[in-house]
Amino acid sequence: MAGGVSRATVRSLGEAGEDIEQMVEDVRASLLGVPKDLSPWPKYFYDERGSELFEEITALPEYYQTRTELSILQEKAPEIVAYTRCRELVELGSGSASKTRALLDAMVAGSGSTSDPARARYVPFDVSESALAGSAKRLIEEYPTLEISGFVGDFDHSLERLLARPRSGAFGRLVIFLGGTIGNFAPERRRGFLERLRTGLEEGDYLLVGVDLVKDTRVLEAAYDDAAGVTARFNKNLLSVLNRKLGGEFDPELFVHRATFNREESRVEMWLDSTVEQEVPVASLGLEIPFEAGEGMRTEISTKFTRESIAGAFDEAGLRLLDLYTDDEDLFGLALGEPF
Repeated sequence: MAGGVSRATVRSLGEAGEDIEQMVEDVRASLLGVPKDLSPWPKYFYDERGSELFEEITALPEYYQTRTELSILQEKAPEIVAYTRCRELVELGSGSASKTRALLDAMVAGSGSTSDPARARYVPFDVSESALAGSAKRLIEEYPTLEISGFVGDFDHSLERLLARPRSGAFGRLVIFLGGTIGNFAPERRRGFLERLRTGLEEGDYLLVGVDLVKDTRVLEAAYDDAAGVTARFNKNLLSVLNRKLGGEFDPELFVHRATFNREESRVEMWLDSTVEQEVPVASLGLEIPFEAGEGMRTEISTKFTRESIAGAFDEAGLRLLDLYTDDEDLFGLALGEPF
C-alpha cells in the first residue's frame, strides 16, 4: 500500500450467496402470471456471461446512459462534493467502480486540508466479493490516502446493516446509486427501496441517484435494441440461466427479443416472444410452462423520469430533491437529495 497509509478491507454483511429456493419461488410466480413477467428480478440476468454482455452493451453507440452519466459526474463532482461536504462515499452496487473516480478525485482533493482534515473513505457495496476485492486493489494504487471499507451483501438482506454502520467522523455520507438501476424497480419496490435508504440516512447525509430521462422514443428503444444484437443476446442469456440453475429446457432460438417504450408507464420494457406454440419443462418448478405463438415474457423494465417524477418519488420516501444535474441534451440525470 503506497506510503503505508492506505487501508482496504472487504467484509461480508451476512448471507448474500445464491439462494436457489428463493429463485424457484420468484420464477414460479413470474412464469405463472399474466403476462409472464420476470422483470421484478433483474439480478438473474447477471451470471458471468450476462455480466460480460452488459459490459459490451455499455460501450455501444446506441447506449448513451453510461457515457452520459460519466460526463455529468466528471463535470459536477467537485460541486457535489463541495456542497455535501462528504468524506465518506457509500456506493450501492459498486461493481468495478469505473464511474466513481470522478467523485473520489474531488473527495481526495478536498481531504487532508487545514480547514477540512478528515481522510476520504470509500465504502463500496456489492454482491460480488471478487469485484469488490479487484476494485479495492486498483483504487488503493490510484489513491494512496484513501480508506476503503468494502462490504459484500445484497439489497434485500444487507442494506440496513450497511447504513447502520458508524459514520466516519463528524462529516456526512454521500450514498450513491448510479447507472439508472433505480429504473429497473417496479413502483412499489422503488418506493420501498428509497424508504429503506431514507431510514438509514442521518442529518448531514445525502443521496445521489442516477436516473434516465424521458426523451424521443426512437432513442430510448434503440438503446435496448442495438443494431449489433448485443442486447438481444443479453436478454436471451436469461433463458440459459433458467436452464442451468432451474433445469429449464428453454430453446433461445424459439424466442425473439423485443424492446418497446410503454408511454403510459414511462418505461422501456424488454420482452422475449415465443415464435411457436410450445410447452417448456422447468424441472425445479415441477412444471411445463405453456406459451402461445407470439406470446411474450417480460424480462426487464427501465423507467424513465422527469424532474417532477423523480422529485415525487423522493418526496414519497421522505427525501427532498435538491438538484437534478443533467447533460446538455437532457438525456440522463443525477438526482441529489437529502432526508427531511
